[in-house]
Order: sequence, then C-alpha cells, then structure tokens
Amino acid sequence: MKTKVAVIALVALALLGTVAVVGYAAYGRSYCGGGTRSCHGAGTNLNDTASAARPTWIDASVEGNTISIPVSLVKTNKIVNFRVTYEGTSMAFMAYQLGEQNYVRAALCPPCRSESFSLDGDVLDCDTCHTRFSAINGEGLKGACRAYPKAEVRYTAAGDKLTMDVADLVTAYQETKNPA
Repeated sequence: MKTKVAVIALVALALLGTVAVVGYAAYGRSYCGGGTRSCHGAGTNLNDTASAARPTWIDASVEGNTISIPVSLVKTNKIVNFRVTYEGTSMAFMAYQLGEQNYVRAALCPPCRSESFSLDGDVLDCDTCHTRFSAINGEGLKGACRAYPKAEVRYTAAGDKLTMDVADLVTAYQETKNPA
C-alpha cells in the first residue's frame, strides 16, 4: 500500500512539474523585473495585443521645482514614462492621452515593483503582473496589485508642454505607494 501511495505521489509531482514548465514557457518569460526601462522577454507577453501601446521612456525637462514634458511625444507614442529624482528618491511617472485629454500618473506598482504600464484602450496594464487599472481614474480593476490605484498628477498645458510641480509629483507617487 505504501508503494502505491508513493508511486501516485511521484506521478502527481511529475504532472505538476510539467504544468509548471509549460506555464513558464507560455507566460513566465514575459516578466520584466520592476524598475527596468524595457522588457526583452523571449516569450509571449500577455498584453501584446494590436491595441496595446507599450511605453516609451523620455527625459523630462527640469527648471527649479517644475518638470515638463512635450505633449507631442505623448501624442506620438501613446504613452510615455519619465523619471524624476527628488531628495535621493527616483520616481517613475507615465503620461498618456485618451481622446483630447492628457493624463499624468505615478508609474508604480508597489507589490510587484513595476514601473512600466501599457495602455490598452482606456485600461493601464502593468507590464510585470498584468494588474489592470482604469486609465481614466487610476483605480484597480483586476489583478494582484489592484489595491494600489495610480494617483493622478496635476499639470498645466501650454503650447507643446505639460508642466508639473515637483510637490504634486511627490504627492502622487506617495499616494500610489499606499493601498487604497
């Protein structure tokens, strides 16, 4: 009887191992570790659809306590990421356009440590854990990290620039770090 149970346990373990390997081959290689600027996974990425726009990293202009980015780059690339460092803390942000409305949000998924989101229609898709957030209000829709809504940053639009105050960026980043 002990031998039969041991054989069944070994067969079950072998099946689980096979499922794990197949699952990794299909989905696991799309992992893009938090804090990376791009994803070079060799496997299928869960958000690679015809409508999903992957982010493009850009440099923001800094003048005193104001940060600005070109609206034309947001419009051309669909979604852009930029980094701001304040008091030794490096913070990632995203900007995108839905219709004629521009949005700037903290680009941070604290539990999985991602700083990259793709824009899929009116949904932000975390490029690491694939938690989905409303691109309109930043609220979590589904997925493991949905309790961490993406806080919006106030900005002013003038000409080809979206201009933000560093204090507003820091506030949005801090709000995004805490669960709702």
